[in-house]
Amino acid sequence: MTTDLHGPLSAYAARLHATVGDRHHVASPLGAWLLLAVCATAPVDSNPADSNTAAEDTAAEGPSADGPAAEDLAHALGTDLADAAEVARALLDAPHPLVRSATALWCRAGRGDGGSAAWRAALPRTTDVGELPDQTGLDAWAREHTDGLINTFPLKVSPNVVFALASALATRVSWATPFDVADARALGAGSPWARGLRRALRSPSHGHRCAIVSTERLGDVIVHAAPAQTTDGAGLVVLSVAADPQVPPNEVLAVAYDLSVGAADGAQPAGARSLFELPLGDAPLWTVREDRVRTRARDGREERHTAVLPCWSAHSQHDLTAPALGFKAASTTLAGRLHLPIETFDARQVAMARFGRYGFEAAAVTGMFGLTSLPPEGVARTAELRFGHPYAVVAVATDNRPDGVTGPWHGVPVFSAWVTEPEELPEADAADL
Repeated sequence: MTTDLHGPLSAYAARLHATVGDRHHVASPLGAWLLLAVCATAPVDSNPADSNTAAEDTAAEGPSADGPAAEDLAHALGTDLADAAEVARALLDAPHPLVRSATALWCRAGRGDGGSAAWRAALPRTTDVGELPDQTGLDAWAREHTDGLINTFPLKVSPNVVFALASALATRVSWATPFDVADARALGAGSPWARGLRRALRSPSHGHRCAIVSTERLGDVIVHAAPAQTTDGAGLVVLSVAADPQVPPNEVLAVAYDLSVGAADGAQPAGARSLFELPLGDAPLWTVREDRVRTRARDGREERHTAVLPCWSAHSQHDLTAPALGFKAASTTLAGRLHLPIETFDARQVAMARFGRYGFEAAAVTGMFGLTSLPPEGVARTAELRFGHPYAVVAVATDNRPDGVTGPWHGVPVFSAWVTEPEELPEADAADL
């Protein structure tokens, strides 16, 4: 990949979480970012030597190829469109063993042209492309690609939806070393949770990583990292970061994204403080005590950390239509690729997560609809005709010949009847009703 995703994704996450505010929630900024990046896909130039053909193909893509929408989309992605699309292909076409991922692009039958062959060839190979499903089909797609963690698609399909783009991410992992169980009072005398819970989680004596970290942005914060069991060398680390309770959530989230650099490598966070630099006793976020122990530390000073956390779960739905999140630009860009006129759009994400003693699971489905207006309202009348008494039947022949000449049988009544004795539908004919 030519683009380091961490910077653009951190900036996007800050904007997404800011739209949610300080309520309890879970989200997948990556799921939303990937959906935007798929919209950034540019057509493949199948014949670079033919510059005229390439220029014509690009021009045929309409307003998606350049202009304000493309600039707004690049701004939302935090990088240029070509690099974003390359990152999306790299992630989606080589999925992580512990993170299920999927994208899909659906168009309503008979609307638009589905985009040029060159553009479709540039999409991630794993992106499903096809006809817009009904609501049942959309919900089934969400269930299938989140391993049943999310049962419903975040948007409701209607007749004015002309295209839909979706992404799904899901993980269900077990900790490499499970948590121990602690009395919830260990969360601290000042914790409101300590009074409402009976039990909490305590990090085990080995296998998890904990630190007190000095940051430029927030001063001292506390960090806990729980690694999941690996599969074929691939793993997942869940990082928890806490700051002073008065710090706004978006600030703590931003620092957590900063500290996640290197977490996958097991690196100690930059700024980790030595416990021998801190005073003994209680602080708002920790307690430091000193004991006489047998130790093999070279200087005779050993540092140990433990962390106490609550179990938690969250189910959230997010409106992604705020301009800063880029979906307005993405819908305009995609409409140009598909040669579909749209009048408005909708974009939402549904997400869930569960953090417990033995593992972690999370999923998110992000959806975007391009919508056009329905025909003007008018009046429709429907007549139901009832043949409930004796009636006539005439069977008339047709006789149109291949050479365009009308044959002699054309228009000739062959059979006629007067129906006065109706019969019950045979059971065999009713079997498939």
